[in-house]
Amino acid sequence: MPEKKTRERERDAGVLVVGLGRFGSAIAGTLDRLGQDVLAVERDERLVAQWSGRLPLVEADASNPEALEQLGARDFGVAVVGVGTELEASVLITGNLVDMGTPQIWAKAISAEHGRILTRIGAHHVVFPESDAGSRVAHLVSGKMLDYIEVEDGFTIVKMRPPKEMQGFTLAQSDIRKKYGVTVIGVKSPGTEFIYATPETRVSANDLLVCSGHAELLERFSARP
Repeated sequence: MPEKKTRERERDAGVLVVGLGRFGSAIAGTLDRLGQDVLAVERDERLVAQWSGRLPLVEADASNPEALEQLGARDFGVAVVGVGTELEASVLITGNLVDMGTPQIWAKAISAEHGRILTRIGAHHVVFPESDAGSRVAHLVSGKMLDYIEVEDGFTIVKMRPPKEMQGFTLAQSDIRKKYGVTVIGVKSPGTEFIYATPETRVSANDLLVCSGHAELLERFSARP
């Protein structure tokens, strides 16, 4: 029993990042800067040379299960498969990690079909970086939103300027939750710290709002003059 607990603690630590393209390198670099225990795996000699000395890095072909075993992949609680353009390699690597029982597997997909395959073979989280980024930018350029994060199943958090009908009123007075179905989480006034919103929070024209709700409701609300 003690041996099992020790093994579980070991697997809880560290993130294995496979593939050092733009997506994988951004994740590995950020985790490393945050002080996380991260190990990157890359088979392309050019990318290995580019990142050598900048990240904890192993040159290996992760589509080979023996290579993953040798680099200690079983010791990681989280794995990120950043390989996307090579569909076969992406599926093989993800499948290898599933077979090893990796507790959390995040895998990059470049299409809906690719994502469905990764989900079916056992990836816990499938990420569509290009599609997600495109959707986010579309929302930012088409309205008054200053930031846009879709969390799950349409639930979204946005940063925006307040519509005129809110300016000079408290949240209780404007009652936007009842009118538009969105919730103001917090308010940031110029030169002050972010505060969590209460019914008594008064909104001015120069404030920034952080709001949550369904994407469609937030889109309608942000389009208000």
